[in-house]
Amino acid sequence: MAYTILFASFTFLMIIGMPIAFCLGISSFATVLYLGLPPIVVFQQLNSGMNVFAMMAIPFFIFAGDLMVRGGIAARLIRFAAGLVGHMRGGLGQVNVVASTLFGGISGSAVADASAVGGLMIPQMAQRGYDRDYAVNVTANAAIIALMIPPSHNMILYSIAAGGNVSVADLFTAGIIPGLLLAAALMFTAWWVAVKRGYPADAFPGFRRVGYYLLASLPGILLIAIIFGGVRSGVFTATESSCIAVLYAFLVAMLVYRELDWSGFVEAVMGAVRTTAMVLLVIGTAASFGWLMAFLQVQTLIIAAIGAISDNPIIVLLMINIILLVLGTFMDMAPMVIIATPILLPVVKAFGIDPVHFGVVMILNAGIGLNTPPVGTVLFVSCAVGGITIREAMRTIWPFFGASIFVLLLVTYIPGLSLWLPGVFK
Repeated sequence: MAYTILFASFTFLMIIGMPIAFCLGISSFATVLYLGLPPIVVFQQLNSGMNVFAMMAIPFFIFAGDLMVRGGIAARLIRFAAGLVGHMRGGLGQVNVVASTLFGGISGSAVADASAVGGLMIPQMAQRGYDRDYAVNVTANAAIIALMIPPSHNMILYSIAAGGNVSVADLFTAGIIPGLLLAAALMFTAWWVAVKRGYPADAFPGFRRVGYYLLASLPGILLIAIIFGGVRSGVFTATESSCIAVLYAFLVAMLVYRELDWSGFVEAVMGAVRTTAMVLLVIGTAASFGWLMAFLQVQTLIIAAIGAISDNPIIVLLMINIILLVLGTFMDMAPMVIIATPILLPVVKAFGIDPVHFGVVMILNAGIGLNTPPVGTVLFVSCAVGGITIREAMRTIWPFFGASIFVLLLVTYIPGLSLWLPGVFK
């Protein structure tokens, strides 16, 4: 009966539109009351879920990304991407993907990527004759590249949800090749759709102009190397790197580009505070929910259920991918990672699957979920920026969605794509 109360109340509250943090908290509280446990357990677990030092990296990376948008770093990265790939067919679509890859390597946030790159690129694409649904779909799907490459704060969430036993440095490294593979797949898809629709290609500006754009964007690109190199080499932790990212972004925006004024700084601070408050509340309530699942031994039941179906890792991973893709349609990324990791990680370990490899698979699944209604946060942001409805975007999103699924299957069944690079650094 406790299982029914926990999951049924959570599902019902989510269906009626209650915010996910309250769904988690109320269902946990109701289950604790049914079990006769002290109600304060829920609040103790909520506090312990948020009171993790490594969690400090999340607000700082969010803040750094906001400073970069308001300080002109994102605009220069897009200009460099335009010079690099704008001459290809459907050039602005290619620019969108490359710019998302570069900016994602700084912000680590798909929503920040979609709002920053989309806010600059979608109006330009519409003015140049690109259909808005194409512009929105390229933006929304390219934004999830930010989740795969460092400094993805969702990788940090996964590490915390795994009990801190999975190295953040290994996760950062493991996501690079899958992230670049996703970028290549989306660039091919953008080219293919552009050819079908007859979109134009811009003239190549010349190597001198591209070199100039590279120099102008170099301060922003260097941050990627600083964060990844510092964490990978052990010079500083992921949490310390997030503080360095904020300081570096502030200095570049103020002293190099000189585009960040006082009002922009205040808006960046307030935006980071609001986002952090929402994320931490979800993490705290998800911790209570996860503790109850451990108390009720949900993981043991799932391992037994999956083992009864098949003990073949290929089939197990296929089932887990389907579960995660379904969860992603109605659950936002942070609660999905916090809730699903403690449940599924013991399962994959039982079948001999590497936790780092599984972390990359989970993050990519959750990223695809950000573009699937009814809770497709990144798709909603992209549609809002592009001025079209979700229905209009969904009619033509399928080639891009297919490219993401193709990469997901490659990453799932070729572990070396995730594990080779971390092995090089050991």
